[in-house]
Amino acid sequence: MALFSQHHLNPSVKKREVFGWAMYDFANSGYTTVVLTAVFSAYFAGVVTQKAAWGAFAWTAALSVSYAIVMLTMPSLGALADLRASKKRFLAVTTLACVVTTAGLSLAGPGDVALAIVLIILSNTFFSYGESLTAAFLPELARRDSLGTVSGWGWSFGYFGGMLALGLSLAYVLSAQAKGVPAAQFVPVTMLITAVLYAVAAVFTFTLLRERALPAAAASGESGFAASLRQLKATLAETRRYRDFGWLLAAAVFYQGGVAVAITLAAIYAEQVIGFQPAETMVLIFVLNVAAAIGAFAFGFWQDAIGHKRALAVTLVGWIATCIIAAITTTKGGFWWAAAIAGACMGSSQSAGRAMAGMFAPARQLGEFYGLWTFATRLAAVIGPLTYGAITWATGGNQRIAILSTALLFVVGLVLLLPIDVARGRAAAEAKPGAAD
Repeated sequence: MALFSQHHLNPSVKKREVFGWAMYDFANSGYTTVVLTAVFSAYFAGVVTQKAAWGAFAWTAALSVSYAIVMLTMPSLGALADLRASKKRFLAVTTLACVVTTAGLSLAGPGDVALAIVLIILSNTFFSYGESLTAAFLPELARRDSLGTVSGWGWSFGYFGGMLALGLSLAYVLSAQAKGVPAAQFVPVTMLITAVLYAVAAVFTFTLLRERALPAAAASGESGFAASLRQLKATLAETRRYRDFGWLLAAAVFYQGGVAVAITLAAIYAEQVIGFQPAETMVLIFVLNVAAAIGAFAFGFWQDAIGHKRALAVTLVGWIATCIIAAITTTKGGFWWAAAIAGACMGSSQSAGRAMAGMFAPARQLGEFYGLWTFATRLAAVIGPLTYGAITWATGGNQRIAILSTALLFVVGLVLLLPIDVARGRAAAEAKPGAAD
């Protein structure tokens, strides 16, 4: 098919390898969709905490702890993966850890707040490691002028993984509800479904994806953690050289904060503010994933055609509209409109950011630069949901004010995109010794 043309790929990269890479997006999307968005988030706030007033805040605080861990460790972990050419090996370890801790969430029942918090911190930390490491393969697979297209392939394919995990979970939930089984019994099973699907789909990644990088440590004779920290320090000292990448990170801290609110609090908002029932929420998220998959796929081609910066800006305008509609609507039908726009923007905005990061990353420092990218996105994931939870708590549970305030994150992100010069950022990456042409 022309849509999946070989000319988008680097020489010697075969389509089956890209399929293997995209299968990791397919594998881990079930975690985002079922655990963070549609099922466990609402289950935690409603069942585990037994509808305590602080439930939403506790959920966002737990996620924030995991993101803080990732922020402090992922840049140096990425640098270490570059030095040892071990992205694939590190990815395997973090994947296994995420699968095990996701399955462990099935043990959390009513009142098991501490257990649920520990497991969500661990599983989300390992999920974030995996997301960063797999993203670092993108510039090895795609040509520089096709990063948006290939990123869109993976991100859109990932949403189908999320839909499969959610679809299987929804089928089980509907069957259990028809038999009168309570949420405390059927939600844990959905965690096992998600973990198993994650593990099975990831097998394709580790079978087909190659570790193409050569050990950067060979030149210096150093490959330990201390060496990775020295490499990271050297990169940070050259921030003026990579100023466009720096502006992208700054923008991501804000707009990804808004995206994180949508991912982690959509189900809570739909059920507690709009009045959705759990099964209705799962259908809503399923349809949102369909829109996101289509948006990410089509947007990838459009992004490469009109430019990364302009395309990303368009999605942020869509996100601003989403927040405003969600804040003012009082009906399920009105919220569906907000969800439809969010779906179209969600995959495209995240795919666009991942592609731009690859555009600005030197070829021999992909793990390190994507580690810095992950630092920014996880800082965003702390700022966005935690601010939302704090505003909700401070206003006596008024989530409408909280979602409206989220629009400001996208506005600031849009403003911070303005100084970025894509051509200058790309030139800085390619000027680095060992960069790909």
